[in-house]
Amino acid sequence: MAAKLKKGDKVVVITGRDKGKTGEIVKVMPKENRALVRGVNLIKRHQRQTASQEAGIITKEAPLQLSNLAIADPKDGKPSRVGFKILEDGRKVRIAKRSGDLIDG
Repeated sequence: MAAKLKKGDKVVVITGRDKGKTGEIVKVMPKENRALVRGVNLIKRHQRQTASQEAGIITKEAPLQLSNLAIADPKDGKPSRVGFKILEDGRKVRIAKRSGDLIDG
């Protein structure tokens, strides 16, 4: 099955603590059904000092469940579902169900 959400996609969080926030997917983990989104679901972690990193409290993104994310419609940025369409030249592309616009083209 083709992936509905990919690295670099603009997504909207549709439920949870960060509902309504938008960001870009940094990493997708298909086996765990999760994705890292830039600037969303931030957590603070205490970091021990290492040779390369200073000690202190660091803020980083935690993975989100894929079901809590929706693609941002290319037309207006609102959440949309993802559909697939086969073009005349035989390519299979993703489309936003909300507006029918191509997501990757």
